[in-house]
Amino acid sequence: MNKRLFGWPLLLLLTACDKPAQVEAPPRPALVTVVGTQADATTLALMGEIKPRYESSQGFRINGKIIERKVELGALVKKGQLLARLDPADSQLNAASAQANVAAADAESALALAELNRQRQLFEKKFISASALDIHEAHYKTAKARLAQVKAQASVSDNQTQYTQLSADRDGVVTFIHAEPGQVIQAGEGIVKIADTKAIDVLVSVPESRMKEVTLNAPVVIRLWSDRQKIYNGLVREIAPAAESATRVFNVRITLIQADEAIKLGLTVGVRFAPNTSQTGLGYLIPSKALTKINNQTLVWVIDANNKVQARPVVSGPFREDGVLITQGLQTGDKIVIAGVHTLVQNQLVKPMTEVAP
Repeated sequence: MNKRLFGWPLLLLLTACDKPAQVEAPPRPALVTVVGTQADATTLALMGEIKPRYESSQGFRINGKIIERKVELGALVKKGQLLARLDPADSQLNAASAQANVAAADAESALALAELNRQRQLFEKKFISASALDIHEAHYKTAKARLAQVKAQASVSDNQTQYTQLSADRDGVVTFIHAEPGQVIQAGEGIVKIADTKAIDVLVSVPESRMKEVTLNAPVVIRLWSDRQKIYNGLVREIAPAAESATRVFNVRITLIQADEAIKLGLTVGVRFAPNTSQTGLGYLIPSKALTKINNQTLVWVIDANNKVQARPVVSGPFREDGVLITQGLQTGDKIVIAGVHTLVQNQLVKPMTEVAP
């Protein structure tokens, strides 16, 4: 009986020492990027926008009130297609008035000619002086000039009746429209913009510190932001001669070669210029947000084969608009964390989510 009582405390003691196993925390998602080659560090990669090479603003050539709009925003139009119409009543009245003036001036000219002919007959018979004949010749020339003047005015009035219709001056797509029935507009006021869809450019803003890497006719690689797998080729077509006063960037236009249906105006694209081989060996380019500091030492978090983060000391070089150059501590193919680096701890398990380069 005493042996049984002695065994129970021992069993309870052994049970209390058996702690439950700790449950490992689930892996934390981590945005990572793969370190490229040192040649990639000198490659200029920027974001751009799909733009039409030609985009014209159109408006009526006369004042008037819009009575009809024939197109909508985004509509594809052909050259000569009717876009909008003005109320033609005033233009038609002006044309009728001009024609009446022509008729009156024609009658005055005919009367002056007939009177001149009679005066010439009288002059031949010595009934009037030469100065009197000169007066009638001057009257006829004045009437003839007046007739030419009102005919020209009548032609202008006839043209203005045609200016009540606004037609497209090119094939393209309507990118802007500000014309509603009942709206009163002024001559020359732009109410429609039409972009040519056959010639497509990519507009890129290049920092002044990287302009030496951009040359005319240089090849570039273009990727749509919506479809990063498809690659387009382009050539630098135009470089702005001066920087923007506010942003200090140079606008560069790139001709998009063999654009397809996926190319839409206004889309965001990634543009990668040809690498500058004269500057290779400077280091590895990584996003500046990948750097962190622990005990005054610059580090990056590298993901090992087991998806655990390891702090690695690095030596950083110059900072640029697109990142920072790492001169020591990294190798091609390393996976580094580029978001939330200040909250990671050594050997923490993560779930890598790779960022696609532009």
